Amino acid sequence: MRALIRSIQKRDPVAPGFWEVLLAYNGFHAVMFHRVNHWLWRRRCRVLARVLSNIARMLTGIEIHPGAHIGKNLFIDHGTGVVIGETAVIGDDVTIYHGVTLGGNKPTKTGEKRHPTLQNGVMIGAGAQVLGNITIGAFSRVGSNSVVTSDVPDHTTVTGIPARIIKTQSQDEQGFSYGLPGFDFNNPLEDMMIKLMKDMERLKHAMPPKALPPDSYEI
Repeated sequence: MRALIRSIQKRDPVAPGFWEVLLAYNGFHAVMFHRVNHWLWRRRCRVLARVLSNIARMLTGIEIHPGAHIGKNLFIDHGTGVVIGETAVIGDDVTIYHGVTLGGNKPTKTGEKRHPTLQNGVMIGAGAQVLGNITIGAFSRVGSNSVVTSDVPDHTTVTGIPARIIKTQSQDEQGFSYGLPGFDFNNPLEDMMIKLMKDMERLKHAMPPKALPPDSYEI
């Protein structure tokens, strides 16, 4: 418990105190509830585990199926609206923001894995949907409101609907709040439009003045 609180203090930009995390962080409470519920689930006390997980959902706003496997130091920041499915597997030091779904995308046979695997150090931005039996590689980041339905390599940032790779980064790069890719993020479509506008401006100034139509305007 202390290790989880210390990891939350380290990753939260507001640097909360020990007692603040212990008493006021619903993401911390949801993880602690899940430890008990998962222990019961593995010992075939499944009805009780589901009842307690539903109580935890009502208290925290975070729904974690008791069958999900969660590693060390999961930080669910803000947390409300997070849904983690039964066969999801989450590694160590993962950060998940509010509104995230780790869900399935198609019916499967009972017992088959149908939810994502998040490897160590992954960050999932607010509102992102990670769907199906896919793997998000170690230290990768998923941008806010993205929809991910295929594997993501290690040390990669993806964003969009459907999510696409926009950047690869080194292991020591830190995530940004709410899963934004960072200040160095370049949107390919935006870059193309800016380049097109600059090209049009250069062409306009290269034309003789008489060649310009009377209703021309600045770009």
